[in-house]
Amino acid sequence: MPLTRISLRAGKPEAYRQAIFDGLYRAMRETFNVPEDDQFMTITEHDAANFRYSASYFGVARSDDLVLIQIAANNTRTVEQKKALFRRISEVLGESPGVRPEDVFVNIVEVAKENWSFGHGLAQYA
Repeated sequence: MPLTRISLRAGKPEAYRQAIFDGLYRAMRETFNVPEDDQFMTITEHDAANFRYSASYFGVARSDDLVLIQIAANNTRTVEQKKALFRRISEVLGESPGVRPEDVFVNIVEVAKENWSFGHGLAQYA
């Protein structure tokens, strides 16, 4: 049950943002053992004054088209699954909406299964 938060510079069209949603979901389904219909994602757009990044950290040449992706997920995936997810996200976002691999920044935050409530005030995984 990933919860995905995406941040990017303001000004991209709706089709661009929807392609990010679709690509992330596809990559998670293909590599991260995400069930069908498990889509909980938000996109937050920021003006230039509220979006700061290093243009060269780790030798990666980033641009203003940087997409910051943070995925909160159960701490049940292997290192290989995480590497596959990072690679696949970069591939699918490159295909559509055309994000350069250098502009795909992904962070996974792992949480214990009992730290989720999907509604009704219940801890469904606990």
